Amino acid sequence: MLTIGELASYAGVTVRAVRHYHAKGLLPEPERDHSGYRRYGAGAVVELVKIRTLAEAGVPLAHVRELLQADEEEFAAAVEDIDKRLRAEIRERQRHRERIARLAAGDSLALPEEVVDYLDRLRALGVDERIVQVERDGWIPLAACSPERVPEWMARKREQITEPQIIDFYLTLSQALDRTDDDLRLVELADKLAAYITQLANEQGEFYVDDTGIEPSFAELLDTHVFDTLPPTRRLIELLSKRGWTGWSKLERVNPTRGAAGTR
Repeated sequence: MLTIGELASYAGVTVRAVRHYHAKGLLPEPERDHSGYRRYGAGAVVELVKIRTLAEAGVPLAHVRELLQADEEEFAAAVEDIDKRLRAEIRERQRHRERIARLAAGDSLALPEEVVDYLDRLRALGVDERIVQVERDGWIPLAACSPERVPEWMARKREQITEPQIIDFYLTLSQALDRTDDDLRLVELADKLAAYITQLANEQGEFYVDDTGIEPSFAELLDTHVFDTLPPTRRLIELLSKRGWTGWSKLERVNPTRGAAGTR
């Protein structure tokens, strides 16, 4: 016969837990012997291990009581259901672990392979790493929200990155990052970019210029991150809007300010 401390030790729980299960009516509480101690047999160990195992599996104690009173067939079916739930939780937790690892391990795990290749291409062209990181930060939520569209978007990006005007845009912006808002490089960049976008829209159609389908509110959120991270881009968009285009993540044609060419 076992004392309550010995019972708890054999079953891998605390004495407090044993008393709690007594109070909940899950484990019968034996009468005290002539020495004033409660003594437990092997059956109590078996029952206590069952209770502990079910409780650790996340089964509410009220349901544990029902399972302990169930017949063998009902108990087996309930255990199978619990096992299915636990396996589903394990899969979900594994997905969470993978997401966390992606955020901590860099581009190759945080983004689809084609986006990583695109970012590496920007680096190879000499684009400032701050710009690359902003691009990366934008692609993470885009890829998460619309993974099925990433190949289509990347095909467009790969095509655009071969254009000398786009390459020049990135390189000029890289040079202007540490300049003030009145830097003539930004004005030059706005002129070049507006001319290129307008030409592209006239030749290929405005649909070609902006085919992302991003919700305006989401685009505004991404733009805010860009502006906060790279302040010169806010000034660039102001200049660009005077030349007929606005938006960073979602380009839109607007009415240009009269005499916009060369406008500061």
